[in-house]
Amino acid sequence: METMWAPWRIEYILKEKKEEGCVFCKAYGDQDDLTLYKGNTTMVVMNKFPYSNGHLLVLPVRHVFGLDSLDKNEMGDLLKMVEQSVAILKTQMKPDGFNVGLNLGKIAGAGVEEHLHFHIVPRWFGDVNALTVFADIRVIPEHIKSTFDNLKPCFDKVLI
Repeated sequence: METMWAPWRIEYILKEKKEEGCVFCKAYGDQDDLTLYKGNTTMVVMNKFPYSNGHLLVLPVRHVFGLDSLDKNEMGDLLKMVEQSVAILKTQMKPDGFNVGLNLGKIAGAGVEEHLHFHIVPRWFGDVNALTVFADIRVIPEHIKSTFDNLKPCFDKVLI
């Protein structure tokens, strides 16, 4: 029998289900070890519980629920940051494609529904296998800190 280790998942399994305050607003204010970019209107954080390596969250700095709450400048900067994040992932991780999207509302799958955020999930041919379907297990082949160390220098060069 083969053993699969994913020690970073225990934090998710054991964590309190209801945190005080917005996790994204905290990440902007604190020195969070998974925040890749902090700008005036947008920020980029790595998903602590990713679907694949390089799963990023791009969000407005301002705490808003829906797209209709963004002004034109925020909307433009947000989409520009999504575009730049995809470009960085293409260069650094060389995926075969991406899933990019929003989950608006809990019923749509939003884990943090009170703060709008885009998911960018890099995809590779063969990255989904029977484990996900039969055992509800995802295989993440690289530790999240290694992925962070690979991406952070690129985001340090972003100017928005």
